Amino acid sequence: MKTAVITGGAGFIGSHVAERFLAEGWDVHVLDNLITGKRGNVPPGAVFHQLDIRDGLAADLIAGLQPAVLVHLAAQMDVRKSVAEPVFDADTNIVGSLNLFEAVRNDSPKTRIVFSSTGGAIYGDQTTPPNVETFAKNPESPYAVSKLAVENYLAYYGRVHGLESAVLRFGNVYGPRQDPHGEAGVVAIFCGRILDKQPLTVFGDGMQTRDYVYVSDVVDMTYRAATRTLPPAQLLDSRAFNVGTGIATDVMRLATVLMEAGKTTIPITHAPERPGEQRTSFLDVKKAMNYLEWKPVVSLEDGLTRSFEWFAARHRADSKQPAGGKA
Repeated sequence: MKTAVITGGAGFIGSHVAERFLAEGWDVHVLDNLITGKRGNVPPGAVFHQLDIRDGLAADLIAGLQPAVLVHLAAQMDVRKSVAEPVFDADTNIVGSLNLFEAVRNDSPKTRIVFSSTGGAIYGDQTTPPNVETFAKNPESPYAVSKLAVENYLAYYGRVHGLESAVLRFGNVYGPRQDPHGEAGVVAIFCGRILDKQPLTVFGDGMQTRDYVYVSDVVDMTYRAATRTLPPAQLLDSRAFNVGTGIATDVMRLATVLMEAGKTTIPITHAPERPGEQRTSFLDVKKAMNYLEWKPVVSLEDGLTRSFEWFAARHRADSKQPAGGKA
């Protein structure tokens, strides 16, 4: 049985990835510090390790297990927090990643690393979408700067030390178990506000666009990147893949579809634009389609409806709990 270690595996995306590897017959170890992840998200059958990726014990775990695959999802993922605390962002996202990569280099060089980067913020606002992997990178936030730095380290490890890695530049991932923190958290936030019949807050005019991709499509791409033959390791973008839908969706459209899913209308209020936030972003995903035979299959309407139904079911369950009895 092959072993996979999934960092951030108690989080939104990571817990879904853990389920997929378990379903495929892998021995799965989840590493998470539970700052944003939830112990209840870890699927039955996975071995859980409550560790921070910066901890020496996390490196020891990699060295001891020598997994076939390290899916590295753990990160400081909030753009606004990165703007406010860039040192913390870099310490978590860059230093924490290097802690794991050095363990691979020194003790488990046959481990394939699958790293979750960003397919929006990394390109910045100096490109004309849809963004292709080889476009110039001009990050507008410390969060994106840290992700690009880790990509460069992985390219270095590939060229100099022969480590095998794939970089997945995610669009805005959404779906069940989504956390309201981070950019893509807008879906979770809007679902909660609609269910509570509270006004939706939209920053700026709401016409800023993102590439919203459903979590099951992201999981499928992650598994393919972990198990299929990759292009030769050469330059920064050689083994980088955009993961999105190729469709730009503005925030106002997002709000409309979610209100339709909830069969209601909620007032929308506008707040000032946020610093470090991109105006326009969506992805070209042809490379993933061509090399890994992957394609997104869940439409925006279907994905948002599934997401709303999941949040609605959780909302109903929470409302039945006695006061102070929520888990």
